[in-house]
Amino acid sequence: MPDQINWTALGVFIFFFVLVTVLGFGASRWQSAKQKGDHLEEWGLGGRNFGAWITWFLVGGDFYTAYTVIAVPALVYAVGAYGFFALPYTILVYPIVYTIMPKLWHAAQKAGHVTAADVVFGRYRSRPLEFAIALTGVVATMPYIALQLVGMEVVIKALGLTGELPLAAAFVILALYTYAAGLRAPALIAFVKDLMIYIVVLVAVVLVPMKLGGYSAVFSAAGDAFAAKGGATGLTLKSAQILPFATLALGSAMAAFMYPHTLTGIFAANSADTIRKNAVFLPAYTILLGLIALLGFMAYAAHITVASNNDVVPALFNALFPSWFSGFAFAAIAIGALVPAAVMSIGAANLFTRNFWKPYVNPSVTPAGEAKVAKLVSLVVKVGALVFILFLPTKFALDLQLLGGVWILQTFPSVVFGLFFGWFGARALLSGWAVGIVAGSLLAFSDGIKPVHTFIIGGDGYTAYTGLTALLLNIVIAVIVQVVAGEKRKA
Repeated sequence: MPDQINWTALGVFIFFFVLVTVLGFGASRWQSAKQKGDHLEEWGLGGRNFGAWITWFLVGGDFYTAYTVIAVPALVYAVGAYGFFALPYTILVYPIVYTIMPKLWHAAQKAGHVTAADVVFGRYRSRPLEFAIALTGVVATMPYIALQLVGMEVVIKALGLTGELPLAAAFVILALYTYAAGLRAPALIAFVKDLMIYIVVLVAVVLVPMKLGGYSAVFSAAGDAFAAKGGATGLTLKSAQILPFATLALGSAMAAFMYPHTLTGIFAANSADTIRKNAVFLPAYTILLGLIALLGFMAYAAHITVASNNDVVPALFNALFPSWFSGFAFAAIAIGALVPAAVMSIGAANLFTRNFWKPYVNPSVTPAGEAKVAKLVSLVVKVGALVFILFLPTKFALDLQLLGGVWILQTFPSVVFGLFFGWFGARALLSGWAVGIVAGSLLAFSDGIKPVHTFIIGGDGYTAYTGLTALLLNIVIAVIVQVVAGEKRKA
């Protein structure tokens, strides 16, 4: 209803949204292109020209998404300490990035590869394995984009706007400037987005406790609420939660940079040293994430009640801050959806163009033709994600994203192992991938699409991350097939 609209907050929100839209369209003229004319490397990887600062903002804005800002406090609000698994996960990921990603960047840069599936085909010369890696990447990315829309939808609703038109309009604008500027658009917008998120979180973690009687009052209120709830909630982990917590953190860390959007940020870097520097300094975002998670506890001290856990952060800001700051915070979250959604659509478009269109539809496609196909596919991907979130239940998108994490982790052996040793052949890796995908999916469905599975061993129950369990089976099968088949990797 019009009288429910917070006009001050909406005005601030629109101002910053217009600002990033102008930046998005202007990004096509930002930085000089290495190659004249349309070229997939220019559109989809920014000409592989991003230095340490640009990569830091791009990968940070791409990895720590709007849905993260909404979902992590929501999970902490719902279950307590278990929701903090995102912190060790985003700490463990950076040694993995430091060790693996410079080697992957070298392999891609040397041969002009644009996607992980390109690297896999270049190493193993197997179209079926390439197809499997590309398909997994595209399928795992689609619900991830949809969840960025969930984050945007939550803050639009908090402004008092109803209906699908505002969300659709925002995504149409995103689609247009991504089409025009490619990866340069989210890279430039990431500067504004990250600065805004830092301001919002730092203000919140200082002022909110001051309004609520300090952090002792915050933790006391949250502790009382979890004690009343009972079950597996609380300010500290229950003993039965330690193993699932640890395996979920480790498996998520291994999967994080297998996604097309995070790898797109890696491939766009101008050197392996840029990647190493980012692996050192990106943990600054993890500190921010820990502060964001505390908002879930603060909601109890503020006596916030919500119909959906995802509404916790917007409700907290609406309750405790003036309208203009709420509008600023909601704009930061919404812009935080645009950056990863743009990179995700570009990553999926790169995969489709290089690993579906070029080998199977038009092997003689020119670089300009590749760029044209990728631009069109990026539009289709965004429209698909929008349709997904408008016409299917949000829980379906969340379930598919959880499955996507299990699936994308099964690409780890094919993408990573060949960077360090050449023992595995394509047939072994493809067999491991197939078994991992099937086993992980079956375990997830048997648990109602939950990320962990309980195994009964000797009468005792052991709960672990489904994706990591499937990965172990994946590797075992790959080893067995390699030993039995004795296949040598093609040079």
